[in-house]
Amino acid sequence: MPPRGAAGCGLILAAPGSGAGKTTVTLGLLRALRQRGLSVRGAKSGPDYIDPRFHQAATGQPCPNLDAWAMSPERLRALAAGPGLLLIEGAMGLFDGAPPEGRGATADLARQLRLPVVLVVDAARMAQSVAPLVAGFAAHDPEVRVAGLILNRVGSARHEAMLRRALAPLGLPVLGALPRAEGLGHPSRHLGLVQAAERSDLEEFLDRAAQAVVSALDLDALLALAEALPEPVRGPRCPPPAQRIAVAEDAAFAFAYPHLLADWRAAGAELAAFSPLADEPPPPADLVLLPGGYPELHAGRLAAAASFRAGMLAAAGRAEVYGECGGYMVLGEGLIDAQGTRHRMLGLLGLETSFAARRLHLGYRRLHAEAGPFAGNWVGHEFHYATTLKAEGAALFSARDAEGTALAPMGLRAGRVSGSFAHLIEPQG
Repeated sequence: MPPRGAAGCGLILAAPGSGAGKTTVTLGLLRALRQRGLSVRGAKSGPDYIDPRFHQAATGQPCPNLDAWAMSPERLRALAAGPGLLLIEGAMGLFDGAPPEGRGATADLARQLRLPVVLVVDAARMAQSVAPLVAGFAAHDPEVRVAGLILNRVGSARHEAMLRRALAPLGLPVLGALPRAEGLGHPSRHLGLVQAAERSDLEEFLDRAAQAVVSALDLDALLALAEALPEPVRGPRCPPPAQRIAVAEDAAFAFAYPHLLADWRAAGAELAAFSPLADEPPPPADLVLLPGGYPELHAGRLAAAASFRAGMLAAAGRAEVYGECGGYMVLGEGLIDAQGTRHRMLGLLGLETSFAARRLHLGYRRLHAEAGPFAGNWVGHEFHYATTLKAEGAALFSARDAEGTALAPMGLRAGRVSGSFAHLIEPQG
């Protein structure tokens, strides 16, 4: 591994499928290496708002999303660049991506960044069968190099010995075996974890994960696998949608992509945060942005936030107002929570949504808007369980899925106010 201050190096932590425990392993490694005094950063493959906040808590460093479906190779290299070690946590299985051919998988990052993969294998319900599983992943694509293994949820020393004997003919280094452990799970919500800021035991959890990793893994052997990151190439950045941007930021509005905010700041835009849950009105701005999050968990507080409501209604008369996913729902007339209670929202769009009958909406989106602060072509993703009961007004985006199939128009626009369920990732030329 390069010394601190030198050009960085990287590793990718992936798994054969979801649920293998790679998030816990990644967080334990990030915290353990930081405790060693090493310069270490985390990154997350694909569209994810939850895991990056855990990475940031574990290292004290910002955690970018690296989305090989939505981002150009130049953008990926620029976001990955930096000193020290970059540990990239994969999403789903190593080769799982968008239909039809799996584009955007963690394997695409391995190819584009030319980084080795450490495979985290959930061995809880297997013994000798671990060998053909790992052999298949290691041989599947010659451009994706599986450089080492971490065995997770191992039942006993005897179980570990059986696994190691089965794997020995493959010649891949087994970096360690983590035993099954109580207290290292994450409470989850929808398809993701409970947010880092919601865990009162976050620091204790990260330290326990680090101790588990230190006790079970050969960290020096893992560090020796890291390879140099490619030199960054300056690519196009996302121009700011306005000069002065007020961004809602609290437990109800936590899902804003850092790379977009960083682009806007780098271009000279002035960003100011405010908290609707603290009943703060938006500061003076040319654009008020309500990002996604979990407003359904705080709908009663948002409905009662008089200063926030008055400030948003006033802002809509003089500035652009945009809501994304959870923020879009708050711009609507009403939101019904999981218990069936309706809460009055801002009433700036003709929208009613409900969580009483949940339905998953998930996938990448290609979007085009004729007007609004994000006019033009964009790539993004949709990820929510809300049911739309009413959507009246002009549509904001025309939309296609990852395979190019036309979808129903997305979002609404009414005067200066607009929004949709889509999370925007990158503009497209």
